[in-house]
Amino acid sequence: MKPKHNKAKRDQILDRGVSTIEEAKDWFARQHIEEIECVVPDLAGVARGKIMPVRKFLGTPSMNLPLAVFYQTITGDFPEFEGAVNAVQSDTDIFLTPDFATLAAVPWAQDPTAQVIHDAFHPDGRPVEESPRQVLRRVLALYDEKGWSPIVAPEIEFYLVDRNTDPDYPLKPPIGRSGRPETGRQGYSISAVNEFDALFEDMYEYSERQGLEIDTLIHESGVAQMEINLRHGHPLELADQVFMMKRTIREVALEHEIYATFMAKPMASEPGSAMHIHQSIVDKKGRNLFSDEKGEETELFHGFIAGQQTFLPAIMAILAPYVNSYRRIAKDSGAPVNTQWGYDNRTCGLRVPPSGPDNRRLENRIPSSDANPYLAIAASLAAGYLGMVQGLKPSEPVATDASVLGVQLPRSLSDSLKLFEACQPLVDILGPTFCAAYDRVKQAEYETFMRTISPWEREFLLLNV
Repeated sequence: MKPKHNKAKRDQILDRGVSTIEEAKDWFARQHIEEIECVVPDLAGVARGKIMPVRKFLGTPSMNLPLAVFYQTITGDFPEFEGAVNAVQSDTDIFLTPDFATLAAVPWAQDPTAQVIHDAFHPDGRPVEESPRQVLRRVLALYDEKGWSPIVAPEIEFYLVDRNTDPDYPLKPPIGRSGRPETGRQGYSISAVNEFDALFEDMYEYSERQGLEIDTLIHESGVAQMEINLRHGHPLELADQVFMMKRTIREVALEHEIYATFMAKPMASEPGSAMHIHQSIVDKKGRNLFSDEKGEETELFHGFIAGQQTFLPAIMAILAPYVNSYRRIAKDSGAPVNTQWGYDNRTCGLRVPPSGPDNRRLENRIPSSDANPYLAIAASLAAGYLGMVQGLKPSEPVATDASVLGVQLPRSLSDSLKLFEACQPLVDILGPTFCAAYDRVKQAEYETFMRTISPWEREFLLLNV
């Protein structure tokens, strides 16, 4: 499916990013920008920040927010800070500096508006370790010290659903252009995608105006479940694109009076949604380190696979960050529940897709679509890095149905957090300050969930126990 733009409309499409504030000033003037959204991704991948007039932004491009912005739970609450930072530190100001490479339009805004992603720093200039962008940069710095450069390509699954204003009611598929909701499984159906042709036309246009590079759009196996694949590239740039793409898809859906959701398991009878991450490593000359001169697999490739196998259980708290995420990781759910690897074997948690030596890569199929893209990419690359530097060896590849080997991953957020806390090599790579903050936030979210009584409990326990 391709967007349909006439020449006049294409002339208005904006590229993403400039190099300096002087270039940004010219960019604002050319596009008649009036306001700018200064955003920073928090631990959940939610856009936090401030909206200000362009004049104010150009006068003081750095803005202040309390450090607690990186300790806020998905419910808007704050955890006990003990063991991470004290209450005074949590409310002190940090400084957010724009990364002008991320400057882009906000196509859905009523007035000419721009957006730019910020990096977080302490007053003394130290990066804020709790910031997801900094966590990813920290991992990438380790690769750079080795002369290695990771390349990633995320695939993001999501559902289109009817508007739902009462959380006590289950979600339903939306009405398409035919006037009927989708029924049955329509995996890879073009006509099922075309049911929402107007929505996707707007999505393509908004994506182009932000410089987001969509590779493919497909209908997944669930009812009104879609998948967007992004073109491969630098991990930080791709994490930014996923962050912006999720926001774009939600906004476009709202314009068409439906919802787009990235919940891992939004409907009980439908498959879950994943964020698969394709990963490869190149040297400074751009040569794929997973293949040797003869095109054969290298020890670094095997070490990368082994690292993912070894540390996947410990990073599950990041790859599956909410209680709902574990409803997707269930036996016979269609989602991988193991740490096995195989060649073009989608029953494995780790898949080696068919490719030539130059494109040899590993697909991590475990992350759910609700994961923070910065943290999921950082954690997956950290696991692979540990495998390479420690010279770990993978198990034998699985050519049969790996799901019969049973569930090899933690089945709850509580169990995942215990493994996360106890994995010192992972804590050292991701940063102890970040890990303490992340653990506190996730523990608080879990406790909030445990205070909620589900319909299942009322249905089966109310009068029977």
